[in-house]
Amino acid sequence: MEPVEIEAKTLIQKSKTPSNDYVINPYTGCVLGCSYCFASFAGRQFGRSVKEWGNYLYVKKNAVELAHEELAMMPEHKRHGTMLLSSVTDPYQGHETKYRLTRGILRELDAVAYPGLIRILTKSPVVTRDIDLLTSLPRAEVGMTVTTADDKVSRWLEVRAPLASRRLRTLTELREAGIPTFAFVGPLLPHFAARPELLDHLFGQLVEAGITEVFMEHINLKRYIRERMDQVLADEPDEVREAYVQARTKEHREQLDAIVAGLLAKHGLRLRFDEVVHHDDNDALRQRLAGPA
Repeated sequence: MEPVEIEAKTLIQKSKTPSNDYVINPYTGCVLGCSYCFASFAGRQFGRSVKEWGNYLYVKKNAVELAHEELAMMPEHKRHGTMLLSSVTDPYQGHETKYRLTRGILRELDAVAYPGLIRILTKSPVVTRDIDLLTSLPRAEVGMTVTTADDKVSRWLEVRAPLASRRLRTLTELREAGIPTFAFVGPLLPHFAARPELLDHLFGQLVEAGITEVFMEHINLKRYIRERMDQVLADEPDEVREAYVQARTKEHREQLDAIVAGLLAKHGLRLRFDEVVHHDDNDALRQRLAGPA
């Protein structure tokens, strides 16, 4: 699959997620193509269907230049907001080794000593290439998405993503370099309700990697995501398929929340935002984080 190089009109966008003020997506699309990814809608501006997710990539070849220009125009009082890389793509997917857009953007942020928090969210060990910049920035943290400790399961749902075991090693490398890290257990896989020992094992592996804080999110099973997930689940055991059907119910989420609470306490892990986030509750979370008017 050959990426398509494009000229973007803008780069730094206001974020729609509760805990981030701005977001930068150097790419449109993501070759990792994870089955559960909510961002599979992202290519519609280029006429790409949800079913094509993972099979296209648009490279914003002028992203670094835009970062330079837009940071120069950003008023000082707006530079304290949290900047996320990235929300609907992985900023360190394989083509980053060629295009180096994320690295170039971090260099621009470093050049202006951006005082707000720079938050990286990725599944890729390529992030360790930029340890020099991440340690130079005034405030930076890296979240590594780790949905399972089982490489077979990660290959099942995240076919082209780095293996779970490699992501766990990456967290250790980042922590040892002095970079604040957290694990993003998102989505919280529905079959953990039937097999809580699997989540127990994952939390244990995160603790071994030096993680003390996790951000967790219930799976988003809107229709366009279910259409892709149904293909992956077709040959799975009945209890696994049933878990993904039940995952759309409040009762299922409450069951998982209770399992999570007990296992977090067992492993001494902190839960970011004090709850397992659900997409439908984003507005309420945003208001709570903003505090009293």
